[in-house]
Amino acid sequence: MAGDKSSREESTRMAELEAKAVAEATATADDSFTPSPSLLNASSPEALLHQVDGPSLSGYEAKESVYVGKSVPVAVRAKMEVPIHVTAPGSIVEYAIESKGYDVNLGVIAEREEGVTVVKESARVDSHLAPVTGKFLVGSVPCLLKFTFDNEYSWMREKLISYRVTVTPPSAEVLFAGRRRRAKACQKAIEDDLTSAKQRLEAASNQKGSLQDQIAKLDKQLAEKKKSLEVVAKEESWLKTRVDLRMQQEGLLATRLTKGWADENGGTNSK
Repeated sequence: MAGDKSSREESTRMAELEAKAVAEATATADDSFTPSPSLLNASSPEALLHQVDGPSLSGYEAKESVYVGKSVPVAVRAKMEVPIHVTAPGSIVEYAIESKGYDVNLGVIAEREEGVTVVKESARVDSHLAPVTGKFLVGSVPCLLKFTFDNEYSWMREKLISYRVTVTPPSAEVLFAGRRRRAKACQKAIEDDLTSAKQRLEAASNQKGSLQDQIAKLDKQLAEKKKSLEVVAKEESWLKTRVDLRMQQEGLLATRLTKGWADENGGTNSK
């Protein structure tokens, strides 16, 4: 009896330590929350607020989701991915993997807009000897988890994989506190971006004004050049006519000087 009591106390203590660690990790993730580029660039303010708010607390139930596969074949020189979408920040993910007869390569990643986080490095595991288990926290969402069972290294053996993945969302109290932490963190990010945007707006407005002044000067210069062009074009036309006239006159005079005048040769102009 004493041993059972001691075991229960140890289990309780470990559970409390785990809960504390999860709470601290969740708080850290919320405090470091940074809006993604798509949220900052969204035309509607609601997209950002939706991510800050998290799931609605109206009728909220912290109901776990379980994803199960039994003896799923992974062919020779092939791999299989199990995608799981997590939408509640602070969710706990637990998994247990088994394979029949032979080992398999297991890897877990978390994909978000800002990048990919490696949860478990891809490596061969002895899941045929004992279940491979793991547990981790998903701090920021939306998040796509990918469990990859890789059998590309095997040339001869198909693998039969059984898995169980449980996603436990946080309590309403955790969500209540988390959305306030995310709001404060987001508020700072928004203020920083607002300051930067105002500075860039001022610079852009100044540059716009400068360019408009330059364009106005160029427009004025262009109008003056057009007037000058009209004057030059008229002079060019007059000079072309004058040159043609003088060339005709020059030719006629040259003819007279070389062949004489018509009235000097009996009334005919020799050819």
